[in-house]
Amino acid sequence: MHVRKAAVPALVLLLSALSLPALLPPATAAAAPKDLQPSRSPDAAEARIESLIARMTVQEKAGQLSLYGPADIDTPNNPQAGSRNAQQETADVRAGRLTGLFNNAGLESKRRLQQMAVSESRLGIPLIFGADVIHGFRTMFPMPLAEASSWEPALAERTARAAAVEATADGFRWTFAPMVDVARDARWGRGLEGAGEDAYLSRQFAAARVRGFQGPDLSRPDAMLATPKHFAAYGAAEGGLDYSVSDISERTLREVYLPPFRAALDAGALSIMSAFNEIGGVPSTANPALLTGVLRDEWKFKGFVVSDYTADEELVEHGYAANPREAARQAFMAGTDVSMQSGLYARYLPELVASGEVPMARLDDAVRRVLRVKQRLGLFDDPMRGLDGPPAAQRTENPEFIALARESARRSIVMLKNERALLPLSKAGTKIALIGPFAEGTVDLMGAWSLSPGQSAPVGVDQGLRAALGADSSVNVVRGSGIESALPGGIDAAVAAARDADVVLLAIGESQKMSGEARSRTDIGLPQAQQDLAEAVAATGKPVVVLLSNGRAMALKGAVRDARAILVTWFLGVQTGNAIADVVFGDFNPSGRLPVSFPQTAGQVPYYYGHKRTGRPSPENAPGTAFRTRYLDATNEALYPFGFGIGYAPVHYDGVELSSERLPLSGTLRVRATVSNTGQREAEEVVQLYIAQRAASVTRPVRELKEFRKVDIAPGASTVVEFALTADDLAFVGRDMKPAVEPGDFDLWVGPSAAGGIRKQFALTRE
Repeated sequence: MHVRKAAVPALVLLLSALSLPALLPPATAAAAPKDLQPSRSPDAAEARIESLIARMTVQEKAGQLSLYGPADIDTPNNPQAGSRNAQQETADVRAGRLTGLFNNAGLESKRRLQQMAVSESRLGIPLIFGADVIHGFRTMFPMPLAEASSWEPALAERTARAAAVEATADGFRWTFAPMVDVARDARWGRGLEGAGEDAYLSRQFAAARVRGFQGPDLSRPDAMLATPKHFAAYGAAEGGLDYSVSDISERTLREVYLPPFRAALDAGALSIMSAFNEIGGVPSTANPALLTGVLRDEWKFKGFVVSDYTADEELVEHGYAANPREAARQAFMAGTDVSMQSGLYARYLPELVASGEVPMARLDDAVRRVLRVKQRLGLFDDPMRGLDGPPAAQRTENPEFIALARESARRSIVMLKNERALLPLSKAGTKIALIGPFAEGTVDLMGAWSLSPGQSAPVGVDQGLRAALGADSSVNVVRGSGIESALPGGIDAAVAAARDADVVLLAIGESQKMSGEARSRTDIGLPQAQQDLAEAVAATGKPVVVLLSNGRAMALKGAVRDARAILVTWFLGVQTGNAIADVVFGDFNPSGRLPVSFPQTAGQVPYYYGHKRTGRPSPENAPGTAFRTRYLDATNEALYPFGFGIGYAPVHYDGVELSSERLPLSGTLRVRATVSNTGQREAEEVVQLYIAQRAASVTRPVRELKEFRKVDIAPGASTVVEFALTADDLAFVGRDMKPAVEPGDFDLWVGPSAAGGIRKQFALTRE
């Protein structure tokens, strides 16, 4: 038996085997002022920073807190607020009026600007270059929500490490990732950047991705500063509408939305991004309770806070600040150290300091935080590291990264349904009709935030299938419909292809422009044109396998819901076609599990498994029960619950044993589950442990995920999976907003998802 631990300690699992020296040539240091020359002494480094602060003008200090996108370039994912020309950019670098740039493609301009900052500015402070490296750089991996379906944080650590290796070779030392927002409303488009609806699972992936981006030592040339975002509760946007209000209680904030951030910071992240949304009437970018109270006072965070794109300037539109000057003061005094793109800090901080509205001590503290991070990154010692190699488009593709992309993609696929063992298909003698708007081409494989130049060539679904098939098999590709509109004659052609085939693979779902930032949807089902296509194809009576392209949980209906087999294929990145072929033809046994609940209908959202009880709970599967917490037209259950997924080998949960029926406050409860593979091929099973406290001083959710194991089980074999619970695992946020542990009775489940499982009971006792 091979066991994959849910939470892996800080490990550098990967890439000792990868050829990093070939990818990253040795960097050469640029000439720098005497006090910026390399120093290995922490005391000397701190003295250097204090010396710089003492000599900086207020304008130069404000410059170290000002970050901009590249000049004279349209930014496709953001409005052009605060855009600047090349002459202004050059002047700002020479005058020390900016701390760095982001998403500025190309090495030549980075080299020129860094040399200018170090050699021509008065104090020679190096720039930092950042980028939105969300799920890869040159090699695009699955979107983070897809990768969370692997339930393998160590896999996410490996892909983040690979992304950092590629991005740092292009001069980027700072990424605005990972997004660690818990997302429970499928209408919200940015859920695909995170790890789903559960705080525990999100914590594991948040920490893993930080470890991957940053590596074992931030001063290494291939280390990227990670930036967990968006602090905080951005994923709780009202109505699933991006940038909207997050109207949640402090308890929900602390129990659900803050823990992934704490996990990311505990893993070593030294920057954090504030959120666009407001909580309780206070926009996050100007919320001192969050940015100072929680981050600095409670968590002792030593890094810096960067605003999201023009989020400080947007305080005016929020109705929180009367004008941009006031917005700058509010954001800065609340704890936002660095302003992104708006230019408000460069414009207003000097006069705010002169008027006494911003204390010099606060300004110095923010600058100190930024300079310390630059020091940790080794930028003072070697400002030109990562800037002297060839650009990404000219570098040789790393085959080990491509192999990793394929591994992560196939581990991200979730099989929801496989009636009468339709899958896997035979590679020999099979006539396949590949139908749908995503049947061919490579446009909609990557998902959002696929921005970097020189990306590896993606493999389309049709390409992957054809490469895997034998000579006596065939694939007939017919689009059938557009993504959101019908095609003339499309359905007739699709029906004809289906009738001539043994099996239909229906490649349908969302385009990559339908999920992501500012991509909220009121309807989380298929566009009508695709639904009509599915109904027509199903009417032929041929077996249908749905290949669902999506960036969120979707509400499936009709022929799609009733298809004999359903694979959730998300946005899988550069190896999409090969990964899908691996699963469809059985070269890989699907092992993904849902990180989000799939509702029966869009009317159920926001939907999440860990909801609260009510005084009038509804019995499961009991429609028509009056005066209960239920809908008139649907049960309360998910269509496919959180944690669900099946493989090609059936797995049976034989029994669960507890070491005791009592858990003392200072003790440990051992939970042993026996799981059997009753199939003919090896199985990978995600064994999940949930608990619920029956009564407490604060009402508790119906279930909470506490731990999981991903295990390999040989055909016909059984394995025992052991968990250990302590009182700390049972803590919750009490009435005083502090961690509380209360003795009482608990239910415990071990099973394959958040629904069902084998149930046991135990009591938490004082002795």
